[in-house]
Amino acid sequence: MLLKAATDVRDRAYAPYSNFKVGAALRATSGAVHVGCNVENVAYPEGTCAEAGAIAAMIAAGDTRIDELLVIADSPDPVPPCGGCRQKIAEFADPAVKVTLCTTDGKSRVTTVADLLPGMFAAAHMDRA
Repeated sequence: MLLKAATDVRDRAYAPYSNFKVGAALRATSGAVHVGCNVENVAYPEGTCAEAGAIAAMIAAGDTRIDELLVIADSPDPVPPCGGCRQKIAEFADPAVKVTLCTTDGKSRVTTVADLLPGMFAAAHMDRA
């Protein structure tokens, strides 16, 4: 289910500059599936990643926790989320949450949020108890 959702949304990515389309689908703890695709901008830093789009869709729908995430791109090897997206994912997912990274030709790699972002910065670091 997540693979199809991420594949379908990847086809709608807006990537006229890099031609590198990425799709992401996540299942919230409610069971709802939310998707996102990368959206580029001629001013490169202003684009958004597929993972960030899926998280924004999740929050907009009223969900707040990720139960599972899948990312797909047309790449020789499964593409992990960028550093910024890893931190965004960690904000809404427990460390043990499964993350599946896929290529359009069928390769995949399964990991966890903790493995993607060891030593993650968390809200607890800001507690002044």
